[in-house]
Amino acid sequence: MELLLPHHQDQVGESPLWSPAEQALYWVDIEGRALRRLRWADRKLMSWTTSERLACIALHASGGLIAGMDTGVFHLQPADDGTLVWTLISAVQHPQAGMRFNDGRCDRQGRFWAGTMVRDMSLAQPAGGLYRQDARGLSAPQVQGLVTQNGLAFSPDGATMYLSDSHPSVQKIWSLDLHDDGSLGPRREFVDMRELPGRPDGAAIDTDGCYWICANDAGLVHRFTPSGVLDRSLPVPVSKPSMCSFGGSDMDLLFITSIRPGQPQGNDAAHGGAVFVTRPGAQGLAEVPHQPA
Repeated sequence: MELLLPHHQDQVGESPLWSPAEQALYWVDIEGRALRRLRWADRKLMSWTTSERLACIALHASGGLIAGMDTGVFHLQPADDGTLVWTLISAVQHPQAGMRFNDGRCDRQGRFWAGTMVRDMSLAQPAGGLYRQDARGLSAPQVQGLVTQNGLAFSPDGATMYLSDSHPSVQKIWSLDLHDDGSLGPRREFVDMRELPGRPDGAAIDTDGCYWICANDAGLVHRFTPSGVLDRSLPVPVSKPSMCSFGGSDMDLLFITSIRPGQPQGNDAAHGGAVFVTRPGAQGLAEVPHQPA
């Protein structure tokens, strides 16, 4: 496993996203309120900052990115001169103060899904919901009662959504039927992560329909078959891998972001918050850009 940028550490690295058009990797630092882009050909890193926490990103069909932030869903247009134009698409009405978006990505139809959470995880409040942004606007919460929403991914045929709650009091992964109109079926337990090392964080899907999820606090990325059987576990050289995503010209690279612990020791002190890349022997699927209408 390769360390992409030896001297770079985010506070809360999240949402790695491969842009085939740019041959570049985007990701965010939530608490650093920053958008990052690593151009693959020359490994040039650029960063843009916002006044809100930037939690999750996906490609936008008209260029730039769609993002879940503190107060809503935004269209981001980063420029090579270091400027960033961010435009509100939909405001969100959080049920209480101190909340933000967390994990999000587009489904195979280009609908942007993103969940919310109470920022102070010690409160363990199930106030989070999962929202859908499509041509109709921002939906009401399609799933409710989430503490720390995570793990969004979609099966290759687009008919199944995967969703997790990474809070220590939950640690579950579910699968849900995703219908053509964007509605969801009931949650089915896919994996109980309380029986395995780590908490379920961000995830990705490969071409075989297997589900890769970061095991936060365990320094692992788990791969589960479509039937929920643990297939393998990849070690990551830090304790808190946060999200993984496929990319590269052949979609055979797995990028992994991470979080720097509050009191880092050992490898976490040296590399917590870094981005890693590996060739896991599987191929991913290109992310579908958000289709606003």
